[in-house]
Amino acid sequence: MRLAEYTDYTLRVLMFCATNPDRLVTIAELAEWHGVSKNHLMKIVNDLARQGVLETTRGRGGGLRLLKPAEQIRIGDVVRACETDFRLVECFDPAVNTCQLTPGCRLKGLLGKALQSYFEVLDGATLADIAQPAPPPPAARGRKVLPITVAGAVPSAARRKSS
Repeated sequence: MRLAEYTDYTLRVLMFCATNPDRLVTIAELAEWHGVSKNHLMKIVNDLARQGVLETTRGRGGGLRLLKPAEQIRIGDVVRACETDFRLVECFDPAVNTCQLTPGCRLKGLLGKALQSYFEVLDGATLADIAQPAPPPPAARGRKVLPITVAGAVPSAARRKSS
C-alpha cells in the first residue's frame, strides 16, 4: 500500500502547523519549505478548512493554523479523509470482483486484517505524536554552523575537567 502524494502533503501541512502553533503559517511559506506548488497546497488547505481541521484567514497578514489542538487530530482520520480507495485487491469490491478464487480464498480475510491493523496503528497516533519542534527556516538549511570562540574563554568541557 502506498499513500497518495496528496495525503503525504496533507500530513506535512498539518505537521508544519502543529510545530508553529503560536502563529499563522502562509501557503507561500509551506510551498517554499516543501518545494510544492502553491496551487496544490491551496487545494489541500481548502479541504482541511472544510473538514474543520484548519482555520484560514485571508488577506495581508493572513494565513492558516490548526483549528483543534494537535492532540485531538488522529492520523487515521486524516488518512481516511484524504485517500479515495482502500481496496487492496479486486475482491474487496463486490461490484467489480470477477476473481474465480473468491468463494474459497483466504487472501481477502488476511488483507482485511492487515488493513484493520494498519488503521488501528494510525488511529492510535495523533498529530502531536508525529510533529517535531519548529524547523529552521529554509534559508538556514544546509548551512554549516561554526562554533564561536571568544579569546581567553575556557571551553565548557575544559572547565568541567578542572573542577
